[in-house]
Amino acid sequence: MTVLPNELPPARPVVLSRELDYVPGSIVSRTIAKSRAGSLTIFAFDAGEELSEHTAPFDAFVQVLDGSVELTIGGERVVARAGETVRMPAGVPHAVRAVERFKMLLSMVRE
Repeated sequence: MTVLPNELPPARPVVLSRELDYVPGSIVSRTIAKSRAGSLTIFAFDAGEELSEHTAPFDAFVQVLDGSVELTIGGERVVARAGETVRMPAGVPHAVRAVERFKMLLSMVRE
């Protein structure tokens, strides 16, 4: 069986937080699944890195895998820690800021 470079191996448990390393002063990502229904992408943010305010046409779910993150969603500040998940609604402005280094699984769900 052939596994594409970014795909996870089938029928095998994995620890998502170990699937992507931190890079000093950077944000790195790895898309592990993508289809017409949406996508799953792992991100690793070094402390102090951020994504400026933007919107997405689809609901997005941030599942924190390691560390913690400060999200701003529709002007409201939300802190999420490892093991927690936050929904960012479609069309609502949001931003991401790493107060400490953190990893997340971002699930985009298309309608």
